[in-house]
Amino acid sequence: MKLRRPDVSVYTVPTDGPEADGTFAWDSTTMVIAEVAAGDKTGTGWTYGPAAVGLMLGEHLAPLVEGHDALDIPALHDAMCRSVRNAGRPGITACAISAMDIALWDLKARLLGLPLVSLLGAARARVSVYGSGGFTTYSDGRLAEQLGGWVYGQHIPRVKIKIGGDWGHEPLWDFSRVRTARRAIGADAELYVDANGAYSRKQALRLGDGFAEYGVSWFEEPVPSDDLTGLRLLRDALRCDVTAGEYGYDLSYFARMIAAGAVDCLQIDATRCGGITDFLRVAALAHAHGLEVSAHCAPNAHAAVAAAIPNLRHIEWFHDHVRIESMFFDGALDATGGTVRPEQGPGHGLTLRTNDAEKYRVA
Repeated sequence: MKLRRPDVSVYTVPTDGPEADGTFAWDSTTMVIAEVAAGDKTGTGWTYGPAAVGLMLGEHLAPLVEGHDALDIPALHDAMCRSVRNAGRPGITACAISAMDIALWDLKARLLGLPLVSLLGAARARVSVYGSGGFTTYSDGRLAEQLGGWVYGQHIPRVKIKIGGDWGHEPLWDFSRVRTARRAIGADAELYVDANGAYSRKQALRLGDGFAEYGVSWFEEPVPSDDLTGLRLLRDALRCDVTAGEYGYDLSYFARMIAAGAVDCLQIDATRCGGITDFLRVAALAHAHGLEVSAHCAPNAHAAVAAAIPNLRHIEWFHDHVRIESMFFDGALDATGGTVRPEQGPGHGLTLRTNDAEKYRVA
């Protein structure tokens, strides 16, 4: 079954309020969608990144895959990776490859009449999630409302907030937000924090020790994720788990992070790392080293592949992406109860609502 020329579209959706973390602020999110077709079936994949990802998809990758067998995903993935040698793999290019790869897997499952999780082979029926948001722009009231909605409204027993405001220059305020979060979710729910690399090593150590009083069990990117030595030092010193990996754009990145002993749980993003193909490879590499993995953002893109690996901890139920995927797709998952079940029809089970998405289209 030969692939027709893929279609590419780009959408920019305003956030529902000002958002920021410790090192970045934004007021919109851009989704880039690839649609690949063969026979009477169409597969859909997506990523989040600048509109330039769409140019890479449409001008470089789309003609590359056109005319090839839709079932030969390893060959197509390898061809895409080889073709970008001079463009560079990380960043925009990796996101484009990821979106195309997710679309190819969705198409293959649809051509075979299978849920994607069945094609991959399920390791579990349900996948745990954690609520993620708690932006540094939120007031204490908005923070408590969001966290309480997850814990008491949807019964998601684990949540994450952003800390490290103003590049780590507001540590007392960070402590205040952690206290507010703990009060909002009660004593039993798990509390995670994400500094997005805002702190220095010693600063992260001091704050991490203090966060233990509030039962923080997950400290994400306490220092920049490229500081593998710093992550390892903090991992050895702190009681909570130290995590990173969301900026991994190829297999070798994760190999270096694992070899450095930098994390307790390795984060992987299928919309960045090379799609489902490389998500599976990274998860296997982590498993060989005794590590669990967590899927970063884009929860509906991750559900099937997350259910297919034995060493998964959970999926990030990220506020922005949950909102957009629910706006754009029929079949979007519901995390009520703290888990999602990926079997909802052929492929990943999502269908783009073109008319609803069109008003946000920018390319």
